[in-house]
Amino acid sequence: MTLWFDSREILINGQWRRTADTLGLEDPSTGETWGEIPRGLTSDIDEAVAAAEAALHGAWGRMPAFERGRLLARIGQMILARADELAQIEARDVGKPLKQAKADAIAMARYMEFYAGACDKFHGETIPFLDGYTVYTLREPHGVTGHIIPWNYPMQILGRSVGAALAMGNACVLKPAEEACLTALAFGRIAQEAGMPEGALNIVPGLGEEAGAALSAHSGIHHISFTGSVGVGQLIQSAAARNVVPVTLELGGKSPQLVFEDADLDKALPFLVNAGIQNAGQTCSASSRILVHRSKYAEVVERMAARYAGLKVGPALADLDVGPVISARQKEIIEGMLALSGDLTIAARGQVVEDAPKGGFYVAPTLMADVAAHHRLAQDEIFGPAQVVISFDDDDHAVAIANGTQYGLVAGVWTENGGRQMRMAKRLRAGQVFLNNYGAAGGVELPFGGVGKSGHGREKGFEALYGFSVLKTVAAHHG
Repeated sequence: MTLWFDSREILINGQWRRTADTLGLEDPSTGETWGEIPRGLTSDIDEAVAAAEAALHGAWGRMPAFERGRLLARIGQMILARADELAQIEARDVGKPLKQAKADAIAMARYMEFYAGACDKFHGETIPFLDGYTVYTLREPHGVTGHIIPWNYPMQILGRSVGAALAMGNACVLKPAEEACLTALAFGRIAQEAGMPEGALNIVPGLGEEAGAALSAHSGIHHISFTGSVGVGQLIQSAAARNVVPVTLELGGKSPQLVFEDADLDKALPFLVNAGIQNAGQTCSASSRILVHRSKYAEVVERMAARYAGLKVGPALADLDVGPVISARQKEIIEGMLALSGDLTIAARGQVVEDAPKGGFYVAPTLMADVAAHHRLAQDEIFGPAQVVISFDDDDHAVAIANGTQYGLVAGVWTENGGRQMRMAKRLRAGQVFLNNYGAAGGVELPFGGVGKSGHGREKGFEALYGFSVLKTVAAHHG
């Protein structure tokens, strides 16, 4: 694959330049190193933050909201025009099947379009107060925002994080994951071509313990957005706390789908399986727990097993059901977790195709049945293509199991009973609850985030704009 940009360069203050050192670029489908990416350091982060601060006092800070909207709209259109190229890059970089990578490119464009339309429609309010006063509020940008995005959905998470921050007039410093940063670098080229002012968007790939740590602890950052693991999220929040900087954290999940006795199984089954194996299960909101009423349990396991048995795993560009996981280390972690399944029933496994490259990081999707709710595989995030099926007796039992982990990101409910749907929506401890669906096709407009160790703050939709802005109250006394 020939890239249309230099993957070894970082973007600071509108200028692309190489770093002193680089990191290898690994293809998850083959395990081979096929290129290089920049290794940004603390000094590069310092320059990027300074450039962003300068942009706030320059052309970017003076740009009217409607012009920001036009800029983001242009970026969205340019992403759509290059969606096939971006999908090819993302598929090879992350390992996800081509059709999933194409959906991610289109979603990134949609984020730009959505936030383009929101730029000049996010207003303050007037507040009735004492006689002789006029009181109103303003929504203003934080200033310089730091964005640390993961390797599993680089385009989508960039879109929902950076798109919202730019819409509110913040200047951004982006640290994409070292495992997969190519589409973030491509986005920088597109944004620049669309007319992004110097310093408004700065992109510094590098190691988490170097560039990421420097960004999260930087005194010039006014807000941090992070998506990733609980452990790293705790480190970032601790570093930001020393500067009293707000943080949006979207962390792990152990999201359940609840299948009641009156569920429409024909409708539910594709969602039950796909929500667990999409992107090789490397999804924070993956549905890794399937909770089934005892009366339907055997049927659901049998029908899910039939689907699992037909799953094909292979290279990203082969565009099969499941691609490789991101790295040899990730494969080792997943297989270590699955080794704990010795006392469980393996209902079915998918198949790695015979011609898959031997060096690729392939994990066969695994469906486990007869799992106790307290089993480690029903409690801990696997972050791989694996699901457990758990039985429940009644509504209260289902809720107790669903809420019985440290996470609370997403939940799905399958029932034709309208009253039960509303009760479950209220009782489930999750940031999103889907009734007779799961994921709502991505839902750019739908606020997203978790409770518990799934994090705090909200991304996506208009709600994200609140997080990327500061409320100022102005009280004018005029007699």
